[in-house]
Amino acid sequence: MRRSLALLFVVLAVLPGGAPAGAGGSSGEAPVAAGSWAWPVAAPHPIVRPFIAPATRYSAGHRGIDVATDDPRVLAPAAGIVHFSGVVVDRPVLSIRHPGGLLSSFEPVDSPLTAGTPVRRGDVIGTLQPGHCSRLCLHFGVRRDGEYVSPLLFLGGIPRSVLLPTRAAAASRRRFASSAPSPAPGTRRTRKRATAPGAVRRAGAPGRSSL
Repeated sequence: MRRSLALLFVVLAVLPGGAPAGAGGSSGEAPVAAGSWAWPVAAPHPIVRPFIAPATRYSAGHRGIDVATDDPRVLAPAAGIVHFSGVVVDRPVLSIRHPGGLLSSFEPVDSPLTAGTPVRRGDVIGTLQPGHCSRLCLHFGVRRDGEYVSPLLFLGGIPRSVLLPTRAAAASRRRFASSAPSPAPGTRRTRKRATAPGAVRRAGAPGRSSL
């Protein structure tokens, strides 16, 4: 437990630091389109542990996704500049700063890259190390303006929300329908018999009522 808390505090202290010269910030830049990033590991990249948003900055949660793979190569999901490459506590970590105030992080990943190195989408950025899961897997995290968000927002793995009618709206419609005026007791509704176009009713001939 103490080791996990120590790792969390060190990661929070290291990753949010200032961007290297030329790295993209969030001001004046277009937002990143959903689904525009590439997966950092080879297909089929099953998720063995999903993103769980922490309630507060230091609360428990899972600040990323764990993705299983048989290929140890780790790829840059989008263009950016290496922000950090080194060991945090006892785990090799690499992070990349992207335009739009985004910072991606990868662990446990050994990388020859150094801070300030530009990378392109799909570039090999390091080698995945064992030990994070029971099988080879990558912990992939993303921060937007300092806040952890699900990487699936940029990988296209979260479907768009569809607003559905609430129970309150359905109940309101039922109340409206039940409040419509009804005929007084003992009265009968009549309806006029339809007359064919061009037909002329004979004068004095009473029309029929349909009860």
